[in-house]
Amino acid sequence: MIHNKKEFTGGMVLLVLFFVVLFYMFQPMFNGLNSMAYLDALYNSISKGSVYYIPMASTEAEKVADKEINLNLHYKDENVAAQSAAQMTAAGISATVNGNDVAVTGSLKTILDASIADADFMYHNDGDSVTGKYGLLPKRATYNWWVSLGLLDKELSHQEEFAAAKVVSTVKTRAVETAYNYFTIEPVHISERIGTVIFSLAFYVFYTLWYGFAILFVFEGWGLRLSH
Repeated sequence: MIHNKKEFTGGMVLLVLFFVVLFYMFQPMFNGLNSMAYLDALYNSISKGSVYYIPMASTEAEKVADKEINLNLHYKDENVAAQSAAQMTAAGISATVNGNDVAVTGSLKTILDASIADADFMYHNDGDSVTGKYGLLPKRATYNWWVSLGLLDKELSHQEEFAAAKVVSTVKTRAVETAYNYFTIEPVHISERIGTVIFSLAFYVFYTLWYGFAILFVFEGWGLRLSH
């Protein structure tokens, strides 16, 4: 039994229109993308535009300009060990492979500079430059740097070289990891799409309220009410 037909009907109309709009939102209206995928790509691009940490990472690397290391890095995968050693050798570091272990001797800053340079290529979606240096897929080479820096951080911490370990960790997370995650995404500054951003946020709030009021009117019109 409908308690208030007018309110119930209004709620049902709002609910139907809500799902009609939802249906069209999932249609490929934006260069083959639906609105959800389009906004996801847009916000990823805006996010990338605000995380260019390469200059900061380079500044951090200067803190270990005089740091020489002689460490044994233990990798879980022999291929990653061999590829990482080759990348460090290409950078001018002595890296000797023995199965899963790589004995690394040389300047810590040289390793960091090489990883930062590759991260910069990746940030600018220039994977060909990375591949040209090592003959590896760009994300694979960047992953190798990420693993190697993690092992360097671990070994330096074990030696209580905490200041150097912190620098390595910063380069790993801010430069290498960020570049890996955002590879192929075009960076966009929010000022370039401010209108779209404001509209999407406002529409999100409006659309959420739309659904909430539709449900409210349907149940109140049906005669269901909360009571104390």
